[in-house]
Amino acid sequence: MDALQVFVFAATGYLCLQHKRQRRSWVHPINAARHTHGHFVTLYRPLRERDPVKFFNYMRMSIPSFDELLSQLREPLTKRDTNMRDAIPPEEMLVITLRYLASGCSLKDLHYNFRVGRSTAGEIVRKVCQTIWETMKKQCLPTPTDEAWVAIAAGFWGRANFPNCLGAVDGKHVRIVKPLHSGSLYQNYKHFFSIGLLAVSDANYDFVYVDVGSYGKDSDSTLFRNSTLWDELESGTLHIPRPTPLPGSDVVVPYAFVGDEAFGLSTHLLRPYSGTHLTVRKRVFNYRLSRARRYVECSFGILTNKWRIFHRPLDVNVEFCVDIVKCCCILHNYVRARDGFNFADTLTGTGLDEYANHDIIAVNRHSNRFRNALIILLAMQGRCPGSWGAFNM
Repeated sequence: MDALQVFVFAATGYLCLQHKRQRRSWVHPINAARHTHGHFVTLYRPLRERDPVKFFNYMRMSIPSFDELLSQLREPLTKRDTNMRDAIPPEEMLVITLRYLASGCSLKDLHYNFRVGRSTAGEIVRKVCQTIWETMKKQCLPTPTDEAWVAIAAGFWGRANFPNCLGAVDGKHVRIVKPLHSGSLYQNYKHFFSIGLLAVSDANYDFVYVDVGSYGKDSDSTLFRNSTLWDELESGTLHIPRPTPLPGSDVVVPYAFVGDEAFGLSTHLLRPYSGTHLTVRKRVFNYRLSRARRYVECSFGILTNKWRIFHRPLDVNVEFCVDIVKCCCILHNYVRARDGFNFADTLTGTGLDEYANHDIIAVNRHSNRFRNALIILLAMQGRCPGSWGAFNM
């Protein structure tokens, strides 16, 4: 080959490499039928117009609640139409996201059901989840005031017979697919990969505080110590009410959260007495504390049973997983405040981790006097310290 032939051959090869493959169609034929065959047209609209009960089951909220949520999200989710294509309306974006969270389907399922691209479905779900968190956080997860803390404590005293309780705190492992190049950072003691969810619940099964996104290897106590809640407790900026006397007593005890043995005993956090050979009074105290602590466990159960995306490992990147969990916590409070309590949501405990405490730590002896003061109160209620049946259980 002479120099001219070499040049022509090289130029031809370069042009072939630079030439982009022509697309067969701008929109795939399956996605092109979105306006006629997508679930937004064939299923969502008929349910909305004809069957409110099945609409609630499909969207996990009533029609008025859906409309109220849409009205607050419409403006930040609205996009401009272009000459190339029309933008997906906010209503359809919200339906796609709620169905993804409620059914636990994959993004590929959304692609086929709603006739949108797989990557488009992922972008929609993440955008809506982020918008729900940013828009609804102050409304559904407000920072409690002094009056709000007192109301929460009154709820625990009325329902669980536990005084001066600010809320039940616990951690949950949200199962995820192993992130790339993460080693064992996200592997928990149950040998699956997860991110941490630390939550505080009140006596109405609503979340008062959530912290999402820690490594799965971290224990509940580590989650608590690394949270902003702990920082505010230590700095005194949480607006916790001043210590008050226990009901029917003149013993002044600080307000405190309740947790399991994985947490350390402190002035504003109570945990059960450890060991097996406990006195009757200590066993009664542990029982009473478990009655208060179970509210956060039940809140996790309601959350995972209503939003069934938690029934399988989240197969998206970690940042996306955090957005999903935070959005579901907001929706949990939002729906409960407007549509009330649905007994069917608590019929199964699927999603709750089996309780196996491997992080028991030593108690703070300096703070133990507050726990002992509560024992006295529970014994006074029982009138007969030596009998289990005498205590108000």
